This record gives sequence, structure tokens and C-alpha cells, in this order.
Amino acid sequence: MSAPEKENLQFQTEVNQLLHLMIHSLYSNKEIFLRELISNAADACDKLRFEAIGNDSLYENDGDLRVEVAFDNAAHTITIRDNGIGMSRDEVVSNIGTIARSGTKDFLQKLTGDQKKDAHLIGQFGVGFYSAFIVADKVTLTTRRAGLPKDQAVRWESDAQSGYSLENVTKETRGTEIVLHLKEEEQGLANDWRLRSIIRKYSDHIPLPVKMLKAAEEEGQTSTEWEVINKANALWRRSKNEIKDEEYQEFYKHISHDWEDALAWSHNRVEGNLEYTSLLYLPSRAPFDLYEQKQQHGIKLYVQRVFIMDDAEHLMPRYLRFVRGVIDSSDLPLNVSREILQSNKIIDSMKSGSVKKVLGLLETMAKDEPEKYQKFWKEFGRVLKEGPGEDFSNREQVAKLLRFASTQTDSADQTVSLDDYISRMKEGQEKIYYITADSHTAAKNSPHLEVFRKKGIEVLLLSDRVDEWLTNSLHEFAGKQLQSVAKGALDLSKLDSEEDKEEQKKVEEQSKNLISHIKETLNDKVEDVRVSHRLTSSPSCIVLNEHDMALYMQHLLKQAGHEMPSTKPVLEVNPSHPLLARMEAETDDERFAEWASVLLDQAILAEGGQLEDPAGFVHRLNKLMLAMG
Repeated sequence: MSAPEKENLQFQTEVNQLLHLMIHSLYSNKEIFLRELISNAADACDKLRFEAIGNDSLYENDGDLRVEVAFDNAAHTITIRDNGIGMSRDEVVSNIGTIARSGTKDFLQKLTGDQKKDAHLIGQFGVGFYSAFIVADKVTLTTRRAGLPKDQAVRWESDAQSGYSLENVTKETRGTEIVLHLKEEEQGLANDWRLRSIIRKYSDHIPLPVKMLKAAEEEGQTSTEWEVINKANALWRRSKNEIKDEEYQEFYKHISHDWEDALAWSHNRVEGNLEYTSLLYLPSRAPFDLYEQKQQHGIKLYVQRVFIMDDAEHLMPRYLRFVRGVIDSSDLPLNVSREILQSNKIIDSMKSGSVKKVLGLLETMAKDEPEKYQKFWKEFGRVLKEGPGEDFSNREQVAKLLRFASTQTDSADQTVSLDDYISRMKEGQEKIYYITADSHTAAKNSPHLEVFRKKGIEVLLLSDRVDEWLTNSLHEFAGKQLQSVAKGALDLSKLDSEEDKEEQKKVEEQSKNLISHIKETLNDKVEDVRVSHRLTSSPSCIVLNEHDMALYMQHLLKQAGHEMPSTKPVLEVNPSHPLLARMEAETDDERFAEWASVLLDQAILAEGGQLEDPAGFVHRLNKLMLAMG
């Protein structure tokens, strides 16, 4: 079945809105459109190199890969063409006709506020092609995929208002040609000097020649020839001493499609048994898809400057997925496939070395530039917390980089390291104490902290959802065990005075009957009831087993459709509290049972748990309050 000669297709409504917002958010950075289009052209040439490794005929007798930029003053157009891989009709529809397909709705929600903020967001969403509409009111794209017949080229055209047209055309050469029909106010861009200066500013580092026509006069006759405008060398192959910070930053923007400067970078040449060069960047801002399962990895893999792939997930672990950069190997075979890549020992060695470079970069930043590190932590801290569970060999090093809120600072800001905590430990204290909750406020106000505040013992306040995963993976640090204050039996005997120990024994002895009565009343609702050594002002609290998941996490997983094992908590009570004294004096068994149920339910609520019978709790509470009146 042959494709129709020409058909008109409509953007989805919300995508039209997206396109409108994007164009009007970027108008203050007009020049950037050329960088984006040239970068896309260079990527297309890289992809051709990779595919041609196994199929040399794709070059079609033209192995001189290049990007050409031309302009027509009279027609008010700028043309960017490449002889890269090109696109088929289906690829045009998928790549050009679908904008930000992985997160359009989320993108639209975030594209609000001032134009500067919007511009930052746009660069992170990888919609570089559409930057053409910043300066053009119509864009014509003509492309033919390498290896397809000349009559199977495709022309895409749009004014960013009324959808786009698609038709089959004939194109003699492979690759892509983009013609920008400039807006009236942007027609000054169709200028030789202006275009050359933009190319040198933004695309000087691209390891591919970017050419423009140059007029030359000989013997009174004018001729034109293509002239290379950029340096056309691989920046990562150059000596660090030769590269300016501005060049590093522009290269980062090229490979990441980010608008903001990188926060830091590491440029290294490894020699010996294994030879490779790495240039790795830490972004300033988290990308929109940081937590998506199919998030694009930011490492481009080259072999002897030949592009292999830009989704090299095997070069960086998941918890460092925010890292952007390039790794160029001299040792991998050029016919390497993705299957071979997965099990290649050279890849494993490069991955190990790259991880150590990134962690070393973060360590240096944390030590020498704590404010900059705090900026990094706010953007990527929750991702880095995945590290101890994912990367056993670097667990201790990653743990040193972690930051937490703490009772010491009385702030929600995560600024306290585990080393900081250990340096402030009380004499006789052997454990690092923490509490997990679904919010900082819930953690800070937990009744479990009462005895720790009384004794002046610092507790880490963990409120990120990843923290449960983290604490299940990180059991100790620097020889100190991590201990939840809300799980398992609490033993602070080494920090208690002899008077405190005697008082605790006395309270336990005097409360035996009360404890037994509560336990009998609650029956199968709890595993046990015991006198608490954690509470000083609250009447009760829930204590989970050491390996149980926090109640708020159990609730979240149930909401997500996961079956959770049935577990019974331990109820700890504070016999010194007036409520317990009232219960002890209660002679009515029915009313005692209601008090016991309220005691348990309020403890569950304080831990972020979900009551099985909220209405019953309210009824009992109202009934008891009326009785007290």
C-alpha cells in the first residue's frame, strides 16, 4: 500500500499549547536555535558512523561527513543540512511530529511563571528542533534515510500554528535539510558574519566540520567554496590546559541540551592496560525525567572518536543517572554490539573508573565548596541515596556524601553528614539514631524522640521516600550501627545513670497489672504491650519490628496495589502520663477497652499509619470526651 502523496495532520491540542509556550519562552535566547540544529545534525552523522560499521554501503560513496549552513538574503531563509543518517517517514512522524511525548502534560504544568524560568525548563526537555520557531514562522524539513531509495524521501512543513504537512519527495542525497523561513523581525539573521559568529560561539567544539560558503576572487572572477567555520575537533581529546571554562560549558550544553551551565566537571585521560578519555559533568538542575523508568542516560560512548551509542546505561549506575558526558575508548572493538557491550570487561573497568571520578568530584566539592555541594544535594540528593543499596563496592564512599536533616539543626534542610553526626555523639553512645516519616514535620514531632531530646542525643530526621530503602541497605557507617528509634527494643542503658535505671525498674514493677490489662483488652491487635523508655510526655507510641516497613510506606504500597504482609505492632505506654493513671483507676471494663483502643489508634496515627476503622475511632473519642465532661 503506497503512502498518499500529501496529507495534512494536526498536532494534539495540548501539544499546540506546548509549542506556543516554548516559542514565547525562549525569545530572549534567539541565537541558540542554530546550536540546537547543528547539534542535531552532528548527532545524525554520529548515528550514521555507528550503523555504517556493519553496513558500509550506507555511506553511498560519500564518507565526508559534514554540516552545511547557508542563507538567502532575498528569500529571508537559513538552511542547515547534513549528510547523516536521515529519517524515514515513520521516524519523521515519531521524532518531529510528536513533541515531548514522554511527559507533555507534566511539561505544560511546569511551563508557568517568568520567561527566564521557562527557558531553563525547555532546555531540559530535549525539544531542540522546535527552537527553530523562535526565529522562523515556517520550517521546511526534507530528509531521506541512508539506504532508502531516492524517491522515498520525506518533506515535513509547519508554521507551528496549524499542525504540519507531510509528503513523499525525491532527494538525491541522504541526510536532512532544514529551511527556516525567517520572521520579519528576524531577517537580519540571514547574514554571513552573524551566522559565522554564532557558529563559532556555540558549535566550535563539535567534532565535525560545520561549513559555510566563502566567496573568493581570482583574476576578476568570483567563485565560491565551502569553508570550515568551527575548529571541528573533539574537545575531550584536547589537553585540559588548552581548554577554557567557557569551552567546557558550551560543550556541556551541546551534549545535554541544557540551558544552564554545568555545576562541575571532571576531565581525565586514563593510560596503561586500558586507555580511554572521560569528560563527565554534574548538571546544575535536575532534568524533568530524572525519576522516570526510561530516563535517557547522559553518557555518550565513542570508540576512537567514532560514536557508538548515547544511551550507555552500562557506563554509569542508576544512582548517578544525572551525570552527563563523553567516554572515548581506544580499546573497544569497532564492531561492538549492544549485547557484547553488556558483558564486556573493558566496559566494566571504564564504568568503575568513571564512578570513582564522579564520587571523587563530589567529595572534593563537599569538602572545599560546601555551598555548591548543598546546591547539588537539593537537586540530586534523593537519587544519590539510592547508591548504598545499588553499589556495594562504593557504599562507604557514597554514604560519606549523604546529607540529612537532624534534631541538632532544627531545620528541614538536609545538611548533616554521617561524619558530622559521629563527631557529636555522646560519651557511651554506640549507634547512629534516626527516624523515618512521610514528612519532616511528622519526623520532628514524633513521640519516639522524647527521651532523646531529654538526654540531648541527636537523631537524624529522614522524610524522603527513598529513605526506607536507604536504611534497609545501609546498616552501619564507620563501625557505628544505624538504629531506628521507632523499631525494635530501645536500649539506652549505657547512657542512663544508676538512678534512671532504678526508676525504670520501679515503674515497670508498679505497672505490671495495668500493662497486663491493656494487653488482654487489645488481644490480637498488638504483638505486645510494654512500658516505654522512649516517652516522656506522650501517653503511647507504636514500635515496629526491626525489619518491618514504616506504617506510612505500608500505606503507600497498599494504595499502589501491593499486597502487604499482616504484621502486629508493639504498643509502648508511658505509665507516668495522666491518661494511663486514669485508665488504671477505671473500673468499667467497657470504658477501659475504649480507652485502650484510643491509645492504640492515636499511636498508629502519630506514626503515619492508616486506621482500619476511622469512624469507630472518632465515635470512641467523642464518647470518652462527653463522659469526662
